[in-house]
Amino acid sequence: MRTGRPRRGRRIMLALLTVLTAAVSAADVAPPSGVTAVDTPNDRGNSIDLTWQPSPEDRSPAPGESAAVTVTQYRILRAASLTGTFVEAGTVLPGDTSFTDAGVENGIGYYYRIEAIGSDSSWAQTAPLGPAVARGQWFDTRKSVLLAFVLLYCAVVLYLIQQARSGKELFIRPIPGLAAVDEAIGRATEMGRPILFVPGLGVTGEVATLAAFTMLGRVAKKTAEYQTSVRVPCYDPMVMTIAQDIVKSSYLDAGYPEAYREEDVFFVTQDQFSYVAAVNGMMIRERPATNFYIGKFYAESLILAETGNYAGSIQIAGTDEITQIPFFVAACDYTLIGEELYAASAYLSREAPLLGTLKGQDAGKAAVVVLVVLGTIAATLGINGFVDFFATR
Repeated sequence: MRTGRPRRGRRIMLALLTVLTAAVSAADVAPPSGVTAVDTPNDRGNSIDLTWQPSPEDRSPAPGESAAVTVTQYRILRAASLTGTFVEAGTVLPGDTSFTDAGVENGIGYYYRIEAIGSDSSWAQTAPLGPAVARGQWFDTRKSVLLAFVLLYCAVVLYLIQQARSGKELFIRPIPGLAAVDEAIGRATEMGRPILFVPGLGVTGEVATLAAFTMLGRVAKKTAEYQTSVRVPCYDPMVMTIAQDIVKSSYLDAGYPEAYREEDVFFVTQDQFSYVAAVNGMMIRERPATNFYIGKFYAESLILAETGNYAGSIQIAGTDEITQIPFFVAACDYTLIGEELYAASAYLSREAPLLGTLKGQDAGKAAVVVLVVLGTIAATLGINGFVDFFATR
């Protein structure tokens, strides 16, 4: 009996020593400190930013220093409550002291632990931190400069519209293609030939087609005043319906509603080159004095323009398809290049809202050009404050 008790005591001491050794091994690496968990700013939510101070073992051994335990990675653990199970939300390499948890839901509080794992498989966790709640923000404060410029631009446009309404003459650079509209219609009247207006292959929702409608209204009103017919072959049925209403309204505004003929605005086909063949046939048969190509055009642009040139017509073209502009320039008398097509409505109608908006756009573009030049100079000279002031992310 006496010889057995010391043996049992030694066994208990050995077991306690084993547990103590394991506990010391699990604490060889120290946890990080200064952990913070906050909602990610300037986003739509579903994200929490975590930052911390690195573990003391998060370093490389100095030259000549014996090998020591170092951090191999940090594990980010997340739970929906203090009593819930912490699951891994992600890992980062040693040296990193931040992590963005993008897998959370808005309005729910989450708790976090940061676990440092050592090179000897030891680990250490921080105390639970939280709750951190993700929420979406209404405004991204990093874009405050952009907001200020948008408000300034709107103020300039409103001021210019008011100036136009008060009777002040706003200068718009003469656009040869638009200035020649009246001349081209007058030539058709003198020759007793019709005018051909081709609104392109676009649909009603495209900006180029809307610009074509504006130009068509102006042309139709002038043809009504000069008692000249205008022919409008349409590629799209909806475009045809709107074009008929525009021409009819223009004849009514001119005071000649009885001169309007519904058959002058007609649907041809929705096959690209079948449409082109039909329009080319009209040019050869009817020999229109003036051709307008305004709208959306593709590979058929040169075919139309060359046929009209062969028929001896004055041709005015405009499209926002950059690849087709060279063909119109080569075969037409006048071509609206780039935004000249969009400026047609303001140029022809001279309405105050359109004039003010057009002048405001010009002022905005001039301001952008000046800022780009100044920014280039500042970046070249290393003045980063100017560049960073306008930076948005």
